[in-house]
Amino acid sequence: MSVNWNLWHGCKKVSAGCENCYVYRSDAKYDRDASEVKQTASFDLPVKKKRDGSYKVAPGELVYTCFTSDFLLDAADVWRPQAWDMMRQRQDLHFMFFTKRPHRFLDCVPPDWGEGYKNVTVGCSVENAEQAKKRLEIFTNLPIQRKLIICSPLLSAMDLTPYLNGIKQVAVGGESGENARVCDFDWVLDIRRQCIEAGVPFHFQQTGARLKKDGKLYKIKRKFQHAQARRANLEYSGER
Repeated sequence: MSVNWNLWHGCKKVSAGCENCYVYRSDAKYDRDASEVKQTASFDLPVKKKRDGSYKVAPGELVYTCFTSDFLLDAADVWRPQAWDMMRQRQDLHFMFFTKRPHRFLDCVPPDWGEGYKNVTVGCSVENAEQAKKRLEIFTNLPIQRKLIICSPLLSAMDLTPYLNGIKQVAVGGESGENARVCDFDWVLDIRRQCIEAGVPFHFQQTGARLKKDGKLYKIKRKFQHAQARRANLEYSGER
């Protein structure tokens, strides 16, 4: 089971992968400014309790953290210490967040972080070869117990082989939305090959709205993008 914990909402665009950000698209529908970062009413969700004194978020849940922003965003520096406190308090939950800002990581962790909290997984999001090299050279050397690489939206081929040691999974996905850029299936297959050679689990998350395969461009509706990715049967568990 899993729950979403969006402590703050809104983000600042930092690279090509942010161009068609789903948070910006969603907020635009309601005439909201997605670049304005605000704390949400769900800020203290992990420690909220029911009338009987038990936690609203049951032990054992996977908590997807800060998926409408970036956990390491500088605009959230004032709130982050409280977030770490809640993660520390709820050792019976597993928290997961993704970031495009690994360069800020060491400035954002709490004093007792050490080699990382066992109940926190961190994913580094990269969209093209330039950002993969720039971010992963930092990310792979950070003290984190569980590391993921998220290639989404996948905008180019990329070589992950120098960065796969110690990575628990690589997930790949094309871009969604009306203005989605093309995801080439050959890029997906090549990243999968790299993962198999390194023995790292691989997950094809979604095709995106425009998938190029065997020289043909396929336009795929949003509701089918995850299902079509599953049908490609590219999952790799890491077992040789």
